[in-house]
Amino acid sequence: MTPAYVRVFAHSNALLVSHLRNVLAATGMPVELRNMTLGGGAGELPLGDCEPEVWVAPHNSERAEALINAALAGESDEPEWICHGCGEALDGVFDTCWRCGRAKP
Repeated sequence: MTPAYVRVFAHSNALLVSHLRNVLAATGMPVELRNMTLGGGAGELPLGDCEPEVWVAPHNSERAEALINAALAGESDEPEWICHGCGEALDGVFDTCWRCGRAKP
């Protein structure tokens, strides 16, 4: 039986919602996306009911909200790094250089 999930984030931008779902899933947290295709119902349905949403188990909600807030603020625990291939300075969240494609050391 699937546990009852709670909504931790909703936004009209489906790309942002999908990104935050990926942020949570990368930690191993079970996460669901909901309302990803309801945008066409806006007008017939209340706008708030049509926004794409991220849902998690209740015991993960506090951690999920903290991770979402950190992601939205651009915070990362990973230090910046310099690509050994081209010398580009990169944020710690990147595993590959955007400029030359070399992997993080």
